[in-house]
Amino acid sequence: MGAIKVENIRVFAYHGCLAEETKIGSDYRVDLKVKANLHPSSATDNLKDTVDYVLLNRIVKEEMAKPSHLLETVAKRILDRIFGENTLINSATVWVSKCNPPIGGDVEKVTIKMSENRKKHL
Repeated sequence: MGAIKVENIRVFAYHGCLAEETKIGSDYRVDLKVKANLHPSSATDNLKDTVDYVLLNRIVKEEMAKPSHLLETVAKRILDRIFGENTLINSATVWVSKCNPPIGGDVEKVTIKMSENRKKHL
């Protein structure tokens, strides 16, 4: 078993419950960690035997581009796509952070974290 992390994926998107958030948008940060058996790829040195982090980054960017009221909804879509598009992944965790959220204070970011295992997707 091993892990692949894609960290600090920066995107601009239009998520939120306030009308202003869906019009003006905001900066977001997404971090992703997937677990898979990395031993075969370490022996073959072949991309088809591992988790392609270019694919992971693309999934995050595509799902973040679809406006949602809640960050939880975006995180769930990301997880569903990850399991649907790569059968090698056994578990995944995604952190979605809204930078400078409009919550009436000096707050750097708010973050939701969601994890799932492959068995839920069988």
